[in-house]
Amino acid sequence: MKNFKEIHIGNYIKQRALNCDMEIPRLCKSFKCSEEDIYRMFKAKTMDSGVLLQWSKLLNYDFFRLYTQHLILYAPLSRNVSVNKKVADSLPSFKKSIYTKEIIDFIIELINTNEKTINEILNEYKIPKTTLYKWISKYNQHQKN
Repeated sequence: MKNFKEIHIGNYIKQRALNCDMEIPRLCKSFKCSEEDIYRMFKAKTMDSGVLLQWSKLLNYDFFRLYTQHLILYAPLSRNVSVNKKVADSLPSFKKSIYTKEIIDFIIELINTNEKTINEILNEYKIPKTTLYKWISKYNQHQKN
């Protein structure tokens, strides 16, 4: 189970590098840095976005998605946010949050393990009630009415 609340990006990168059988010399060559620098990145809790983009390309994994999942769960978009129209138009707009399978599994697991009640999930994560109940009926084999 991934912990989207506390993200230690270096751990995720190290895990992915190991899973991809990437050797340290190859990583050093790709980043044009020393072994110590690679190990330092593995220990880093946060990372520059440009470096994270390089890691994402090299390891063929979207590390930014970890932060997106955090935002979906812990800082959902408010429907009542008043933003200057001119500023809002200058940035890309996203129609709705995208809930990935990992997010759905995470929420269902919270319910199954009784870590959180349905009402706590609705209040804390601001998931629409109908969406949550659809997930429960579709993905949750253990949940009984």
